[in-house]
Amino acid sequence: MDLLDSAMKWIIAPVTAFVWLMYRTQQGHATEIAVLKATTAANKEAHDREFKAIQDSFKAVFAKLDDIEKALRK
Repeated sequence: MDLLDSAMKWIIAPVTAFVWLMYRTQQGHATEIAVLKATTAANKEAHDREFKAIQDSFKAVFAKLDDIEKALRK
């Protein structure tokens, strides 16, 4: 019985505590990774929308420049 009590105090309890601590740390990291992925996806979406708007603006500017050029050539 002394051997079992010593094993519980010095081997099993510390290993269990270490495993539990590692599990909690891993869960925290998983949550942080999920948040970072969501933030990255939202930023990418916003960037893509802004890039599309700029492309449309440039197309409109170039169309107006073409109209001006046509008017000047007449």
